[in-house]
Amino acid sequence: MAPPMTQALPALPAVDEHHVNRRRYPDGVVFMDGQYLPMSEAKISVLDWGFLHSDATYDTVHVWNGRFFRLDLHLDRFFGGMERLRMKLPYDRENIASILNNCVALSGHRSAYVEMICTRGSSPTFSRDPRQAENRFIAFAVPFGSVANKEQLERGLHVAISETVRIPPKSVDPAIKNYHWLDLVKGLFDAYDMGAETALILDTNGHIAEGPGFNVFVVKDGSLRTPAFGVLPGITRRTVFDLCAEIGLSATAVDVSCAEIKAADEVFITSTAGGIMPVTRIDDTAIANGLVGSITRRLMDLYWQKHDEPAWSTAIVYP
Repeated sequence: MAPPMTQALPALPAVDEHHVNRRRYPDGVVFMDGQYLPMSEAKISVLDWGFLHSDATYDTVHVWNGRFFRLDLHLDRFFGGMERLRMKLPYDRENIASILNNCVALSGHRSAYVEMICTRGSSPTFSRDPRQAENRFIAFAVPFGSVANKEQLERGLHVAISETVRIPPKSVDPAIKNYHWLDLVKGLFDAYDMGAETALILDTNGHIAEGPGFNVFVVKDGSLRTPAFGVLPGITRRTVFDLCAEIGLSATAVDVSCAEIKAADEVFITSTAGGIMPVTRIDDTAIANGLVGSITRRLMDLYWQKHDEPAWSTAIVYP
């Protein structure tokens, strides 16, 4: 009897010495591991807890006309988040400010979106103990981008309210800027399904919370209100309070209901990525007459004027 036929096993693929990345990236400069690199060379280990567990904090500051806007406030929040998450870096505040400046200066951008990140990092032994991880710092500068484009800034954004609930503050402290965005991303897809351009989601009490990367304000009878519970206290949100104090407008942080926001005289959202941006439709409801309101426009104009004032901004040192 002939011996049984054996099928040859396919050969194992070769292990490449280097990763080849064919994706495209925005023009910019990143700092990591003591090096300044083009964005296409920025790489993070798949073993980093920032990737595996979203164990990271970050902050973003923008540059306009060659000046950081409210950099000190962003650094305050970044260092506060690291302290509460028990993270430590070999860089102090002045070091990080200098690194951010260098990223922008080396990129050559006069208007930029600048991010600073601290991840939990990883341990050489893949330990499950976060105390054994070596925390990692990353910073980058890319061209400035806005939540709203030019057309949307002129006619106002169309927003939908998703029934998705924001992560409770007893679970994840919203004052620590973080990458726990699955609730916000779900809200975005809900908004797209409803034909809107972006989303607002709810807090655990059914009130309006915030959107993907932005806070929201309502204007009624000349007074401003913004959600107080379970939201990130954004730097642009704070800037609105500062501007209102300067021009004599009342602004308070309180619960905001879904009915209240639809009955507002004006609505706008706030973000480092775009500043103060008008909203003229929520779900199927036009806000007032469906046009950008006068208080919103006044605050928008004043917000951008502040970008040239030394008390509100910091000049980039370019080569």
